[in-house]
Amino acid sequence: MTLELAAIALSGVGILVTGALALLFLRDPISGLDQTTHRLEKLPEVMTDRYIAFTILAIGATLYGDLNVIAVLFTTFAFMGFADAWIYARGGFPFGKHLAAGFAASVVVLVALLAMGREHV
Repeated sequence: MTLELAAIALSGVGILVTGALALLFLRDPISGLDQTTHRLEKLPEVMTDRYIAFTILAIGATLYGDLNVIAVLFTTFAFMGFADAWIYARGGFPFGKHLAAGFAASVVVLVALLAMGREHV
C-alpha cells in the first residue's frame, strides 16, 4: 500500500468515526456529551476552538485554490448555518445571524460551481 492510499484509507476511518459520533449526538445529545466527555459549561471555549479551526480550513481552501474543495467546504458551512438556524428557530430564539451565515456560505458555493462550469466550456 502506498502512503497515498494509506492516507485515503485513514481518512475513510475518520469518516466512519466522525459519522458514528454524529449519529450518537443525533440520537441522544446528552449521552453524546457524556460519551465524548464534553462538558456543557465548556461549550463557549469549545466553540472558540471550532471557529478557529473553521477559519484555518477556509484559509487552506482559499490558498489551495481548488474550486471543488472550496465548494465542499462552504457547502458544509452552509449546512451548519442552516442547521443552527433551524435549531434556534424551533426553540423560539433569534436565528437571523445563523440563517445569514448559511446564505452567505451558499453564495460562495454557487459562485464556485458557476466557475467550475465555465472551466469546462
